[in-house]
This record gives sequence, structure tokens and C-alpha cells, in this order.
Amino acid sequence: MSAEPPLPLFDDSRRLFGPSLWLDAPGVVLEASLDPARADAELALWRERVEALAGAVGWASVPTVRRDGARAMLAFTAPIDLLLTATLVNEWAWVGAATDGERRAREESPDAERLATALPDAIADLREHASRESNPPLVALAARAARESVPLLLDDDEITLGYGHRARTWPARELPDAAEVPWPDLGTIPVALVTGSNGKTTTVRLVAAMLARAGHRVGLCCSDGVVIGGEQVETGDWSGPAGARRVLSDTSVTAAVLEAARGGLLRRGLVVPRARAAIVTNIAADHFGDYGIRTREALAEVKLGVARALGADGTLLLNGDDPVLRAAAKGMSVRLEWFGAATPPASVPAAAEMPLTLGGAAPYNVMNAIGAAHLAQALGVPDAVITATLRTFGAENADNPGRLERFEVGGVRVWLDYAHNPHGLSALLEAARGAGNGGRLGLLLGQAGDRDDDAVRALARAAWAAAPDHIVLKDLDGYLRGRAPGEVPGILRDELLQAGAREDQLELATDETEGVRRLLAWARPGDLLVLPVHALAARTRAVELLRRA
Repeated sequence: MSAEPPLPLFDDSRRLFGPSLWLDAPGVVLEASLDPARADAELALWRERVEALAGAVGWASVPTVRRDGARAMLAFTAPIDLLLTATLVNEWAWVGAATDGERRAREESPDAERLATALPDAIADLREHASRESNPPLVALAARAARESVPLLLDDDEITLGYGHRARTWPARELPDAAEVPWPDLGTIPVALVTGSNGKTTTVRLVAAMLARAGHRVGLCCSDGVVIGGEQVETGDWSGPAGARRVLSDTSVTAAVLEAARGGLLRRGLVVPRARAAIVTNIAADHFGDYGIRTREALAEVKLGVARALGADGTLLLNGDDPVLRAAAKGMSVRLEWFGAATPPASVPAAAEMPLTLGGAAPYNVMNAIGAAHLAQALGVPDAVITATLRTFGAENADNPGRLERFEVGGVRVWLDYAHNPHGLSALLEAARGAGNGGRLGLLLGQAGDRDDDAVRALARAAWAAAPDHIVLKDLDGYLRGRAPGEVPGILRDELLQAGAREDQLELATDETEGVRRLLAWARPGDLLVLPVHALAARTRAVELLRRA
């Protein structure tokens, strides 16, 4: 007797708390690899089982499917209080479909018979799960909030109605009756969403500084943490849904600027139901392969999802110098405003007057300033405040930590930055060459282990295009992500040698701090060292090392 085949696994199954690449409302999505020999049949069975199981639990679902060769992502909407049950529907439907497909291939069993005999037990279990998860007060609050035009923020533990100083939060299992909620006190505040491949955090901080100068108590979230009223209250990467909820549920906040990173939009959807304005800074090749995103055009579709938070009076700001955005935005129904280097608003001073641009040597920060000015205008910030902010922001490293921080050590200039993809690194090194004063250029170079070999090699080519005199290669602290230690630096080294680098121009370091030490030991007065350091802990160690030096 032959052994039963192992249960087919799926790659990911998750809840979506808001609109997403797949759906216009909360729901779930599951990613799995189809059997190439039976892909269409498996997918048809998967759909059929989802519809049958969801219908038996009490809601109608029409699955949406995106395919990438033999990989498929199936998503469907579900009641906001039954998202965990919905993930079980998707998972059990997939496993059952794939298993039945395998058995059918071996036994030629009718699908209908399998479906009829396999579902009753699953339906009973799902009804039990749904009964435990059901939260009628949440459903009632959501319906009333929609009628009152009050935004609702979903979370596992808490539910927030309204934003900032016009918000109230309750434990998810201790919700009030809708009639007891002080609806007139609840509402929105000026909120901006910031997404794109590069420049997000700088734009967030710039707009927050403008709002603060205009008199607001500002909450912001970004890849470096959460800041409320100028005080860092959370540290780490808070550029996803948790950061947005953390800011918008703070009742001291009167305006908010929220970084909406690609990962959060794909993992949890757009959790912010309403914003006054949103910006897409640019679209660059990065993170390809994650969640089936393999092209800049597909990435643009993800980023443009922030438009779903904009009402009739909202504004979507797009980089008009980005051809991918130009093409992707065609046919959008929201109010669009384009910005570009050739047409800065009157509130943006000359590059020489903005410390953030290094006197114009950093053109990418000129674009960040232009985008931030447009976004601040959409939030109601006066032009005079925008101009005054741009004339001072960036003069101190504390204004924009981890982004173009500048130090001098014994006559050696050092730039610390976050550049993490070929687009960002090329812009940073272009600025370094533009700001050069005849000295040599040293570079610290590494990449996260979740990028494929082609992406790692592309980063090496971007580095070599700037003709650095010396490169120290290193792993990213905390970012091996499945790679062996030294594997990524080895790929970078191989590509650099193929591009023309000499052996004596390359060094290997055990970690990022050691890489900084090696570059400092190599440098002499007049040189410029460029240090792209990603992890917050590694950056802290690098800054301490530079200050001690």
C-alpha cells in the first residue's frame, strides 16, 4: 500500500485589515505554489471550496486570484470580525483542493464526491471558530461609524474611532454600544500618507517639521520609529500598520504624517481609512519577488493603493519625473497633482539655501523638498512656514537621523545614510562625487539576504559606476535572512571584480561596525567615506564609533 502524499503547504496566509492589491475591503489572502501538471484544476477546486466553506459559515465570497506562473494568490473579502476564521477557510480550502487534486490524478475520483464527503466536518469546525471570534458590537460600531463619517482603525486588541485628539479607543472585547459613543466629539485631523521606493522617511520628517512650525502637535511613523510632539516614543521599523495606529490613536496629536511602506500595504492592506493627502515619491527596482511583485509596474500598483484613503477632497501627489508612475496613474479617479524638479513651487528656496541638499550637490533631496512642500500645502501649511523650514532643516544631523548624516574625523569627511537599493545608492554616490574636493572615495557596501543574486549584483554595479577608490564589503547586521554569513559580500565581490575592480580595492568585514573601522583606517585627510548602514542598532554603533574617533 502506497503512503499518502504529504499535505501541500502554502507560503503565506494573512489577514488584510483594509483595501489591498487584491481587494477593496478587509479580507484574507493566501499564497501557494500550484502543481504545474494540474494548476488550473487545483485553482478551480480551491475557488469552489472557498465559496462552499464561506457560504456555509454565513457569508458570500467571490475569490480574486493573481497568478505568477505556478504560484497563485487567492483573496476574498470577509466580515471584519471574522478575519481569523476567513484565514482558516482559505487554508482548508487550499489544502483540500490540492490534496483532492493529487488523489484525483491517482484514483480518478470525481471532484464532486470528494467535496460532498470532505466538507461537513470542516464546516462544523469553522462554525465553531466563527462563533468564538464573532464580535457583534464591532460590526455595529463599524456600520454606525460609516454613517457618521468617522474613521475606524482595526486592531487585534483595540478599536479606535476617529484620529488623534478627535479619537477614542476601546479594548476589542469591551466595546460600547453604538448609541453610547460620543459621535460629535470624534472625527479626523490632517493626515498625510507617504510611500515610494526612496525618500519616504526624509519626506515624512520634512512635512512633520513644517506642520510643527505651523503650530501642530505632530505624530509621525517611519522606518526608524514613532515620534509624538518631537519625542521618540517607539524605536525600530514602524512604517507599517502598527505605526499608523500608534500615531492616530494618540489623543494629543493634531496632525499626522505616516510612512506607508510596501511591506505593510501587502501584508495587512491599507489600514488608514481616510487621509487628506498622499504622496508617491518614486518607483525603483527593489524587493522583487516578494508577494508576487516582480516589476516596477506591479510595484507602482501597490504604492498607488494609498489613493484609496483619499476622499473627494483628497489629493494624490505623484513624481512627474518618474515614467512608471506617469503610466500607472492613467485613469485614476482621484485628484492628482504632479511635481518635478523643473517646476518647484514658489515656497521652495534655491538649492543653495537648503541645508538638506548640500548646496545642490544632493539633487535627490531637492526632489524630496519639492514633494514635501506640495504635501504640506495640501495639508494647509502656509507657504512662509514651508520656506522657513526648508531653509533650516538638515543643518543638524538630528533633523534627519540616518539620512545623509555628516561627520568629520581627522580631516576625513564621513556620510552616513540608509541607501539600500541601486536607485538610492546611485543618487547618494552621485551627490558624493558632486561634493568631492579632490580626495578619494571610500564606500561601505552590503545588502539584505532576502534580495536575490541579481539584485545583489545590481547593487554592486551601481556602486562601481561611481568609481570608488576603496570598498569594504560586509553583511548587514540582522539582515542575513536565510543567507550564510559572508555569502552576500562574496556575491558583491565577484560582481565588482567582473566590473573591473582590483583585489586591493576590496576588503571584507565581519560586520558593519568592523567595516566602519576598516574604512577609517584606510582613509586620509581630504577623503570622503560613504557609509550606507541599515539596521538602527548598527547605525547607533557606527555613530558612537565616529564620535569617539
